[in-house]
Amino acid sequence: MGALILSPSHLAQIYAHVEAGKPHEACGLLGGREGRVEKVYLTENAAHSPVRYFVAPGQLIDVLIDIEERGWDLVGIFHSHPAGPPVPSATDVAEAFYPEAAYIICAPDGHGRWQARAFTISQGSVTELSVQIES
Repeated sequence: MGALILSPSHLAQIYAHVEAGKPHEACGLLGGREGRVEKVYLTENAAHSPVRYFVAPGQLIDVLIDIEERGWDLVGIFHSHPAGPPVPSATDVAEAFYPEAAYIICAPDGHGRWQARAFTISQGSVTELSVQIES
C-alpha cells in the first residue's frame, strides 16, 4: 500500500471523533479495498487514556466481522495524539498487530485544526504513506 485514500466526509468523521474524544486518545477502524476507505468505524477507546488507546474487544470483533462480510479488508486503524505529534510512539510501534493495515495518527496542527499522517508498521519498521483525499 503506497497511499491511503479517503473521502472528505471520511476525514471529517475521523476528525469529529478525535475532537470529541479529547483529552483522551480516540480510535477507530477503516474498512475498504486496496488502500481506499469505504467505511469509517468509530470505536471506543477502552483504555480511557490521553496517551494510549485500545479498541474495545467486542467492538473490534464486530467491526472485523462486518468488514469480512462486505468483502473488504481492514485498510486502516486510526487514533489521536491529542497532546503530541502525529507520529507513532514507541507503544504504537510495539502494539502494531496488523502489518497489512495503515496506522493513521491524528494530532492538532497548532492552529486549532487536526492533521493526519499514515504509516505502515511491521516488525518495528515504520514507513510513512501518503494520505490522499478524493471525492
